Amino acid sequence: MSNATHPAGDTARPWDRAEFEAQLRAKGAGYHIHHPFNLKMNNGLLSPDQVRGWVANRFYYQINIPQKDGAIIANCPDRETRRKWVQRILDHDGSEGNAGGIEAWTRLGMAVGIPRGELWSLQHVVPGVRFAVDAYVNFARQAPWQEAVCSSLTEMFAPKIHKERLANWPKHYGWIEADGLQYFRSRISLAERDVEHGLQVTLDHFTTSAQQQRALEILQFKLDVLWSMLDAIEKAYP
Repeated sequence: MSNATHPAGDTARPWDRAEFEAQLRAKGAGYHIHHPFNLKMNNGLLSPDQVRGWVANRFYYQINIPQKDGAIIANCPDRETRRKWVQRILDHDGSEGNAGGIEAWTRLGMAVGIPRGELWSLQHVVPGVRFAVDAYVNFARQAPWQEAVCSSLTEMFAPKIHKERLANWPKHYGWIEADGLQYFRSRISLAERDVEHGLQVTLDHFTTSAQQQRALEILQFKLDVLWSMLDAIEKAYP
């Protein structure tokens, strides 16, 4: 994982926008795409029960995303930011003519063999996943809104993980109905759109050396949340 710091003796000078963005993107080395459980999933080495365990636990993250985004909006006094950010809630909760990401994940659950009611009961969510997701939502509620926005920048690394699933799941997990993969398809363009706005807020706000280091710490926290989720799932579904 990247442990970038400003050069010794030069701590008072911040990175310019291009270098700061490069430092943020370098954090992708710690993204959960590299987690052993995800590598197994990507290579077709998971059993159906393990796939179902991952889908059921990740669902807890999905249903909490709108609450996280609602917390950011509640803490944000800037009207234009709120008008842009609210789209994320609609993307997941759905709106007229758009079933939304949570419904798409529900269809993924059904495609891997989890009945809707069983998925929504959250009966398969393990304590480590619940703790990690709740920590993320609580951070968004309590932190300054710009810091919560920064924590969302793991989306910079998301399109690649979705593309890999779309390429490899049909090949390795032919028992999963193809329609269930729609969530992954939809998130590629949405994540790219969201990153553009999240990066703008982060690059505009974190302008001093100390603030930029704080931004890297925040992004690392979010990476740790996602990594911890897979740690817990891997332990629960060996």
